[in-house]
Amino acid sequence: MEVAQRRALRRGRARLVEALQVAPLWDPLEERGLFTRTMVEELQSAGSRGDQARQLVIDLETRGKQAFPVFLSILRDTGQGDLADMLIKECECPPVSPQLVDLRPVELDLRGEKRNKKRLIATCACQVYELKADPCGHCLILNNVEFSGDTNLSTRDGSNVDCKKLEKRFKSLHFDVLIRHDLKAQEMVSELQKLAQRDHRALDCCIVVILSHGCQMSHNQFPGGVYGTDGKPIPIEKIVNYFNGSNCPSLRGKPKLFFIQACGGEQRDRGFPVDSDSPSNEAPGGSLESDATPFRTLSGGTDEPDAVASLPTPSDILVSYSTFPGFVSWRDASRGSWYVETLDNVLEQHARSEDLLNMLTLVANAVSGKGRYKQIPGHFNFLRKKFFFMCK
Repeated sequence: MEVAQRRALRRGRARLVEALQVAPLWDPLEERGLFTRTMVEELQSAGSRGDQARQLVIDLETRGKQAFPVFLSILRDTGQGDLADMLIKECECPPVSPQLVDLRPVELDLRGEKRNKKRLIATCACQVYELKADPCGHCLILNNVEFSGDTNLSTRDGSNVDCKKLEKRFKSLHFDVLIRHDLKAQEMVSELQKLAQRDHRALDCCIVVILSHGCQMSHNQFPGGVYGTDGKPIPIEKIVNYFNGSNCPSLRGKPKLFFIQACGGEQRDRGFPVDSDSPSNEAPGGSLESDATPFRTLSGGTDEPDAVASLPTPSDILVSYSTFPGFVSWRDASRGSWYVETLDNVLEQHARSEDLLNMLTLVANAVSGKGRYKQIPGHFNFLRKKFFFMCK
């Protein structure tokens, strides 16, 4: 399927889920070769009409080059031409003349099997997290700017710019945003625990954003730590595990997203020569600062092998870091951090059509080309499905 066609399906997903009448589609979808009878039955078992519509739209992306125009033709044949017109408009290109095409799975001989034994190979569409609730969930932003004088941690000028951007962005994406400023380590822990202990059963997601100084720390799962304003570090993995399936039952099976704007260490990356088609944009001039502090090791032997085995599985969790572990993260004193500025821009431009992992790749590519010193964001992904923000 053409990129523009996939984008049209994603942009039109909300309206299709709301209005698409799926019952008249099943026979034409099979007759025109878009889906086999087994696939149609699987779509019919997806749940409510809306659930069936959502899964149908997702699966269409896997059905080949002619799937989009054939689907438009079926929509018109079943009296849903307004939805076909909407998709054409979203596609911003004329539809291809529909043709009958066999898009059924192909039987392939597999090496290692007996010669007379074949296996049916079928493409399975990736599942998507459902965001139906409004608000989708809670978003907690912890913004540390001013640190105690005895900590030797500098004021994080520009962090309030980051905070305001993310507050506005996540509100526009239908999250209930709560902000806390300049908290000591124990106060940060208290806010995180309160959020984890809330009843999230009526919600579909949870987001935690931390804007602070950071450091390297010993870890089992998620690297790095962030500082309270009193200079005491909190391991990222401790923060994340407040929200795992064992400690926060009402978020089981639901996406939990963490965005960390903090240094992962003290190393400064000068980069390396690249080809001319690689990112080359320079960061704007200004006062650049980093959120780095020296490496610190946790007490208590947290690298013991038996400690790893006892940790709950971090399913449905994604932790996005502003920089690679061990390296500094750059922040402009007037415009905010490179990472947050880029993340905000990417969400503004692409949240309606791209899933979260694709957008984080765009963020990494854009940030990696900035400045004399280099920085590349990264993430630890334990999501089981694709994640699309709710956009209306």
